[in-house]
Amino acid sequence: MSSSNLPWWKTATFYQVYPASYKDSNGDGYGDIPGMVTTLDYLKELGVDAVWLSPMFDSPQVDMGYDISDYTTVYPKFGTVADMDKLIEEMHSRNMKLILDLVINHTSDQHIWFKESRSSRNNEKASWYIWRKPTYVNGERRPPNNWRSIFGGSAWEYEPAREEYYLHLFCPEQPDLNWENPVARQAIYKDAIEFWLERGVDGFRVDAVNMYSKDPKYPDAVIQDAGAEFQRAEKHYVNGPGMHRWLKEMRKESINKYGEVMLVGELPHTDSREVILRYISAAEQELSIVFDFAAVDLGKRATAKHQWFKPSLPDFKQTFVKAQDLLVDTDAWTTVFLENHDQQRSINRFTTDDPRYRVKAGKILAMLLATLSGTLFLYQGQEIGMVNVPETWGPEEYKDIKSINYWNEMNRKYPNDEKMLGKALRALRNGGRDNARIAMQWNASKHAGFTSGTPWMRAHDNYPEVNVEAAQRDPDSIYHFWQNVLKLRKEHSDVFIEGGYEMYDLDNPDTFTFTKTVNGEPRALVVLNFSYKEQKDPVPQSLKNTKLDLLITNGEGRSRSLGAWEGAVYTISSEHLRSKE
Repeated sequence: MSSSNLPWWKTATFYQVYPASYKDSNGDGYGDIPGMVTTLDYLKELGVDAVWLSPMFDSPQVDMGYDISDYTTVYPKFGTVADMDKLIEEMHSRNMKLILDLVINHTSDQHIWFKESRSSRNNEKASWYIWRKPTYVNGERRPPNNWRSIFGGSAWEYEPAREEYYLHLFCPEQPDLNWENPVARQAIYKDAIEFWLERGVDGFRVDAVNMYSKDPKYPDAVIQDAGAEFQRAEKHYVNGPGMHRWLKEMRKESINKYGEVMLVGELPHTDSREVILRYISAAEQELSIVFDFAAVDLGKRATAKHQWFKPSLPDFKQTFVKAQDLLVDTDAWTTVFLENHDQQRSINRFTTDDPRYRVKAGKILAMLLATLSGTLFLYQGQEIGMVNVPETWGPEEYKDIKSINYWNEMNRKYPNDEKMLGKALRALRNGGRDNARIAMQWNASKHAGFTSGTPWMRAHDNYPEVNVEAAQRDPDSIYHFWQNVLKLRKEHSDVFIEGGYEMYDLDNPDTFTFTKTVNGEPRALVVLNFSYKEQKDPVPQSLKNTKLDLLITNGEGRSRSLGAWEGAVYTISSEHLRSKE
C-alpha cells in the first residue's frame, strides 16, 4: 500500500556512501564522485531511493573530510564541483535524492575563517571561534579547563599569536565555531547550506548537531577517570542552551527558502525521549529526524575507549522499543539503522561472523531493519554482508585518526607490554572506525575492484568470496535478500514503514519477536532467532492458532520452527481480524 501523502524522506531507503572507500574511477587509490556516478544503477536496482554522501568538501583530511577547509569546493581527489553537479543531475534523472554531510560544529584549522581568527585578537573574525585565556598553576600555563577531546588529550590548543587557547571537541585541527556570533552563523548558512541547496541537493545529515552550544561558564568536568589528566565533558557541550534557538533560525532564515529539505541529525549522548522530541517534533521546525545511538552504543565501556563487550539480546531489543516509541502519540518520525562510517559492522556486533552463518546473520538483520517503522539507512557494503577487519591485521593497517591516537596512547602507557598492547589491538579490531572504512568490495579482482591503483586503505582479505559481483550471481545471497525485503517494505508500507510496533519477548535471550500493527490491529509478525539453537515454533502463544502467511524467510519455511540465525516474516490473515469482531 502506497504512502504517497508522506514527505519523500519518510518512506525512502537511504544508502550512505563514504567517498574515499567507495569507487575509484581514475586509479589514484581514492574513491571519487565520477566513480560513484557509475554505481547509481546498481543502487537503484538494490532498491535505494536516496544517498547520504559523507564529506566530499575540500579538506586536509586529518579526520577524513570532517575537517573542512572550504565548504564551496570539492576535495581534489574526490572530484570537482562540476562532478557534483553531474552526480545531482544523474541522481535526479533516476528519481533518486542526494543529501550531504553538514559539518558546522567546527571547521579545519586551514579554513580561511580560522586562519584570520587565530592571527590576532582584534581581526574581523576574532570571535568566530571559541577562545579562552589560559589558567596558571604554580606559574605553569594550563588549558582553561579539564575537558577531554573526543579523540583524546585536552580539548584546548594554545595559539601563541593570541596568547589564548581555542576549543576543539575533536582534533586540534578541528576548531569549534562560535555559534554565539550571529555574523559567523550567517556565513555558515551561506557557504555550507545555501551554496549546495542552490545546486539541487535535497537535504543534509547534520554532524554533531547537538554540540554547537556550550556551557558559557566552561567549568571543569567531573572526574570520572581518576588516572586521567583530562575528563569527559559531554554534560557541558551537549544539548546546550542555544541549540533550539539556532536550529529554528537556520530553518527559518536559510533552509525553508528551498522547500522540503530533509535534515537528519547526529544526536549523540542523548537518551531522554523528551529531549529527542524537541529536536524532531514537526511543530518545532528544527530537524526532520535524528539518529538515536542507543543500539550502536550498546556494549561501549564509558571510560575505556575502543573497549566493547557483546550486548545481550534483551538489551538490543530494548533500544528498538525506544526508537519505535518516538512515533507513539507524537508528530515526530524516527530512523532505522545499525551501521555508518563510525561504527563496526553489524554482523560482528549483533550476530556472528562465523563463516557458516554469516549469510543467514546478514539476512536476519535485513528482516529486522526492513520491518521497523521510520526512515531506513544502509551503509555501503552492508547489503553484501561485509564484516570487520581480519584478526590478522597489525596496527599499521589502521588509518583512522581516532585509532592512531588510541594506539599511540596505549604505547605510551604500556611500552613493550605485549599483553596490554595485544588487548589494545583486539579493541581496535572490535571497536575501531576503520572497520567501516575499508574498500568497498565490488568483485574478485585485485583490491576488490575498488581501484586499479594502490588503495589508500587495503581491502578485506575475504573480498574474493564476499563482493558485489559474486552476490549478484548468487540468487541466495544477502544482496538479493535485501532487494526482496526492500520491495516488501514498499509494497506493505502502511505496515512496515508506518505501522505500530508491539514487542512480545523482551526478556527472551534467544528470540526477537514483534508484531507490526495498523490502527491497533496486528498485520504482520516478525520472528527472529538470534542464537545457534533451534527454536521450536517460537510464534507467540496468543497467535499460534492464527492463520499466518509466510512473506519471507532465510530458512526453509516448511514449518514455523527456526534453525540457527533464521527468521521469518508473516502477514496476519484478515480472517484473524474478522474473527475478533
